Amino acid sequence: MNSFDEKIIPGTIDAHQHLWQFDPVRDAWITEDMKAIQRDFLANDLLEVLTESGVEGSIAVQADTSENETAFLVEQAERNDFIKGVVGWVDLCSPAVADRLAFYREGSRKIKGFRHIVQAEPDDNYLLREDFCRGIAALGSLGFTYDILIYPKQLPAAIRFVEKFPDQRFVVDHLAKPLIREKRISPWAEQMNILSGHPNVFCKVSGMVTEADWQRWNADALRPYLDVVFETFGPERLMFGSDWPVCLVAASYREVIKVVRDYTGQLDPAASAAVMGGNARHFYQLEA
Repeated sequence: MNSFDEKIIPGTIDAHQHLWQFDPVRDAWITEDMKAIQRDFLANDLLEVLTESGVEGSIAVQADTSENETAFLVEQAERNDFIKGVVGWVDLCSPAVADRLAFYREGSRKIKGFRHIVQAEPDDNYLLREDFCRGIAALGSLGFTYDILIYPKQLPAAIRFVEKFPDQRFVVDHLAKPLIREKRISPWAEQMNILSGHPNVFCKVSGMVTEADWQRWNADALRPYLDVVFETFGPERLMFGSDWPVCLVAASYREVIKVVRDYTGQLDPAASAAVMGGNARHFYQLEA
C-alpha cells in the first residue's frame, strides 16, 4: 500500500490517465513530434506527479486495443491503492463479449468500465454498428461504464448512440476533442448541448492542451470550451482528468490541473469538489 504526504487534497481524483511500457511498434500513434512520451510510464511515475499536485488517486484508462493491456492495468491497480479503478478494453463486437465481461466482473473489483478508440475508426457511425451496440447492451447489467472517445465529426452518431441506452452510464472523454487549435466552437458546442440533454452522460474535463497549440496555448484559449461544458453538463456531471502522460507533449501535470482548479475556483466549494473528484467517485463507483 502506498501512502501520500500532507500535500494531498482529500477526495481529489484524476479521472483519466494512462500507464504503458513503451513499444515503438504497438504505440506507433506516439509519433516523432511526441518524443516526450516515447518511454515507459509506470505506477511509480504516476504516484510522483499525483503527490506533487495533491491528487488522492486516479482512473487508469486503456490506450491500446488489447486485453493484454487491460490485464496490465488491472495488475497495476491491484498493486497500487492510489489507482482507484481501470477503464479497460474488450472486444465489444465479439459474439463472446458477455462471457468476457463476466470474466472481468468476477476477476477484479478495480475494473470499472471499458473504452474503444472510436476516434480511430474510419466509419463515423461506428458507434451505431449492430454488433458494437450488442456489446454495449451487455455492460449495464454488470455495472460497467463506457468511455466515449470520439472526434467532433462523430458527435452526430454519438447523440443517436446514447439515445439507444438511456440507462447506461456514459462519459465523453476530452470534451469530444473540440478544434481548439483552430478556435472553432460550432457545431461542436451545439452538439455537446444536445448530448448533455441525456442525464446518464457525463463529460471529462481532460485532453484540452493537446487539442490546442502545443507551444502557445494558455488558459484563455481553453476557457470558451470550458464555458460550454460547464453550462451544458453542469458541475454535477463533469470530472477532471489530466490525460497524463499524453498531456506532457504540451504541458506539465501541474499546468493541466491548474487550469481546471482555477476555473472551478469560481464555483461554490461543493461544486468544485464534485468536479475535482466527487463525480468520478460516483460515476465509477469507487470504494471509499
